[in-house]
Order: sequence, then structure tokens, then C-alpha cells
Amino acid sequence: MRKVAVVGMGHVGATVAHYLVSGGFTDELALYDTNQAKVEADALDLRDAMANLPFHTVLTVNDDSQLRDCDVVVSALGKSKLVDTPDHDRFAEFKFTRTQVPLVAKKLVDNGFHGMLVDVTNPCDVITSMYQKLTGLPKNHVMGTGTLLDSARMRACVGDALHVDSRSVVGFNLGEHGNSQFTAWSTVRVLGKRVLDLAKERNLDLADLEERARQGGYMVYKGKKYTNYGVATAAVRLTNALLSDARTEMPVSNYREEYGTYLSYPAVVGRDGVMEQLHLDLTPAEEEKLRTSANYIKDRLKKEEARSLAAEAEN
Repeated sequence: MRKVAVVGMGHVGATVAHYLVSGGFTDELALYDTNQAKVEADALDLRDAMANLPFHTVLTVNDDSQLRDCDVVVSALGKSKLVDTPDHDRFAEFKFTRTQVPLVAKKLVDNGFHGMLVDVTNPCDVITSMYQKLTGLPKNHVMGTGTLLDSARMRACVGDALHVDSRSVVGFNLGEHGNSQFTAWSTVRVLGKRVLDLAKERNLDLADLEERARQGGYMVYKGKKYTNYGVATAAVRLTNALLSDARTEMPVSNYREEYGTYLSYPAVVGRDGVMEQLHLDLTPAEEEKLRTSANYIKDRLKKEEARSLAAEAEN
């Protein structure tokens, strides 16, 4: 029996839940939200949808006892309106998420959860680190969606520019799921050809494509004041890799000892979480960008924690 929990039934969490149910990816789905009326309505809506689906999923609502035997818990809590800033900085959500994540982590610990934890909550890399420390789960069992989405955005932009299906593009965005991320162009291939070579042949502006991929989330947010489909699909893909022991290479947020932080870097994901950490042959410039992104994540966390402690002291 496959069992998944989704914590936070906002735009992203609800989309994750719908995708899991409509795809028949889990046998049991536990839904959690502080808004009881909203989560009950979502469960009722999903129940009604099942009459027209080929799959059946057992649903529960805000029942903490269900956490004990969940295979995967997806953290999708957040407050997206806080990201409505000129630079679309995902750290803007931290003042909210840093207060909620400890409460969720305590529920997981108190109810004996010992499965895999997939974090979507922003700022993704910092929150993933917080969940690991607060729950005491093995580092390889706690991961974030990270640049799995950003890499997909890059692949879509490259695919559009070259008039090919984005699934024919392979390669990675690395580092923070945020403004310090970058595209490792040395890793990108299109139909077996290096994109660096294709850029010269086709006169492609890779800097422009990289910026479009980085700003992809902002463009979606600008239009509807939230994002959901892209990140929810990334979360479900990662969840399915865990449930099915896929042992698939993914650029997820995982703890890298050499950088001393969670950040996105390709890893092999299967039933035991991050089962192998890969090592890319990056250029010196890309290595420096990755170090810069890692330091940015660590520095921002220290600053936000100091600011929060100061605010608490004043109160």
C-alpha cells in the first residue's frame, strides 16, 4: 500500500493532491491544513472526482495518527502573497514558514513518522534543512524539489528556442531554488548535441535563456499571483520516484557535505531517498557559481535567523 500526506492545501498542495489522485499514484492520501473548512472541501471535491476516475484513493483529513505509516510527506505550506516583491525573492516567505515548519516537524516526530519528506515550502533549501534538523530524519530521507522545477523551465526555454520538445533537452539548473541559481550549460544536451555548440551554430543567446528560466516563476506569479502546476508536477515526480524505487537522476535539494548546506545538485532518488550523490564535471566558472549560491543560502539563513531572534527579543 502506498501512502502519502500533503501538508498545506493551498494552490500548490491542492494541485499535488489532485495529481496524486487523478494519476492513481497513491492508495491512501492524508490531507492537512490549518483551515479546516478548506481541507474538508478539497477532500469532498476529490471524492466526487473519483467517480469519473479509474482509480480509488482513501482520503483522510487532519488526522495526525495517519502520519505514522506514511511513505512520503509533502510539505506544501506557505504564503505566496509575501513573494509579491520586485525581486520575487522566495526568502520573503521565510517570516511565515519559519514559524509553521517547527509545528509540522513536531507533529511528524510526535506521531512516529519515519518515511521520506519532500519539501516544496520556500525558501526551499533552508526549509529542507530545518525539517531535517527538527525531525532528526536521515539527511538522505529529507529533500526539496529545489531546481527540479527550474531545470524544467530551462529545458522548456531551450526547447522553444530550438523548436524541439522540452523532453529532448537534458541538463541542469543548480544551486539555490531562488535568485542565485544558475544554468550549468556544460551539462545541457539537445538531441545528443551540446547546447554550447548549438548556440554558436544557431546564434542563441544563452544568457537570455538562462534569465528567462530564472524568472519563469515570477512571470507565472505576475499573471495569477501564485504558481502551482509546474512545482506540483515536480513534487509528484519526486514522490513517485520515492514510492516506486525509480532510482532516477534528479536535480533535487539534497545535503552536500562539501558545501555544508542543502542545495540542488543531481542525485539518484529511490525508495531509500537520496541513494547516490552524483558529481558533475563542471567548468571552473560553474564551480564558482555553485559555491557562491551555497554561500548565499547559508548567509541568508544566518541573517534571517538573527533578524527573527532580534524581533522576538523586542517582543
